[in-house]
Amino acid sequence: MSRYILLSFDVEEFDIPLEFKKPITPSEQIHIGKLGLDAITPLLENYTTTLFTTANFADHFPNEIKALANEHEIASHTYYHGYYEDGHLLESKLRLEAITEKKIKGLRMPRMRSVSMHAVAEAGYDYDSSVNPTFLPGKYNNLHLPRVKYFDSPMWRIPASVTPHLRIPLFWLSAKNIPLAIYKQLCMQTLKKDGVLCLYFHPWEFTDIKGFGLPTYTRRFAGQAFIERISDLLKTLSTHGDFITMDAYHQLTKS
Repeated sequence: MSRYILLSFDVEEFDIPLEFKKPITPSEQIHIGKLGLDAITPLLENYTTTLFTTANFADHFPNEIKALANEHEIASHTYYHGYYEDGHLLESKLRLEAITEKKIKGLRMPRMRSVSMHAVAEAGYDYDSSVNPTFLPGKYNNLHLPRVKYFDSPMWRIPASVTPHLRIPLFWLSAKNIPLAIYKQLCMQTLKKDGVLCLYFHPWEFTDIKGFGLPTYTRRFAGQAFIERISDLLKTLSTHGDFITMDAYHQLTKS
């Protein structure tokens, strides 16, 4: 049985300080986002990924995003990370297609916010990856949703991975706060059970973000420490499955 690892990064403006009432200018947001993209370049050279990219970020670094599109899948993270309106679904897709000269097939909403699947389909996407099927206090309760790829008419959805029984989320915060040996075991348990492991991170996590007043749980293992941690994780996972893009997985599992 083939097993697939869907590694993805949300390539975006570093606006998380605003969630915690900490000021940061738009130029600083873009600057930290680019530092993060530079920091993960060695990882991108070794593993196939999907880069959910805001069109605003791509507007600032079109050459870099176009170059990455030659080796990885570029998907939409809407137009701006901190501001959304329905028209951004299509506008971001068209802008990313103009920059990459490739069809943009996937969408992930910033912060996994809820979005109409009819609106996503009308904008021309093939799949959506904007759901974390777990319970996060103050964020969302998606315990009723499937843990693996499912059809939410009229769209296919590829959820972020959670463990089979307790639905422990395996997203970026877990990778920072769960002991690495345990986190690896949870990932491998999920991969063995589901045949797929969908993980996501943010490039800015791989930079030094200690000076922005963020809670410890969001910045633990930031910078080089997180690069080493995730490199260790990916090296282990590579012996248990194949790294492929979201679209490649979608195409393989169409029914």
